[in-house]
Amino acid sequence: MNDIRAQLAYVGRMLFERRLADMAGGNISARQGERILISPRYSGSKRHWQLSPEDFVEGFVATDEVLKRPLFSREGRAHLAIYRNFPDVLGVIHAHPFHVMPFCAAGREIPPVLEQTQEFGVVRVVKGAPAHSQELAEYVVEGLRGQEEAIRKQAAAVLIPQHGIIVAGKDLLAALDALERIDWNAWCILAQRLLP
Repeated sequence: MNDIRAQLAYVGRMLFERRLADMAGGNISARQGERILISPRYSGSKRHWQLSPEDFVEGFVATDEVLKRPLFSREGRAHLAIYRNFPDVLGVIHAHPFHVMPFCAAGREIPPVLEQTQEFGVVRVVKGAPAHSQELAEYVVEGLRGQEEAIRKQAAAVLIPQHGIIVAGKDLLAALDALERIDWNAWCILAQRLLP
């Protein structure tokens, strides 16, 4: 588990440095066997994503026992739901990327306009539900259905209206790569309005 913990800490720092996550929150997790490791509550607001390997909360994927941990990340229900429904997913990132957030605010999907994002297809918007709720977790799973091949290849993503993005990857680094590609793709869509 120590190697995956170090990788989680690294990914958290990368997300913050590259403006893929903010102080408002988000969370990252990895699945190893029957266990989940997830970033603790307040990773953004109180720790500014400067996490150490020991900070990650651990529990079983199949039970709700980890939900009772005081530092369990509030959007962790969606992570658990993804791992329970998509066995090929080994890494999940929920983030608030700088260029993706306008699409979340507007409730608009992100079509692929770059070659490097073609494999993800259109990043769709799921139904809205209260943050941290089981209902939202179910909508995220519903939005990822049909994208299993993309997950096996690298990753799939959905937008949560007025909230952020969730990326489910074949591993954590694949999810990070996909997230940055989608964010750059979103920037290109926005920047095209500035072109003559």
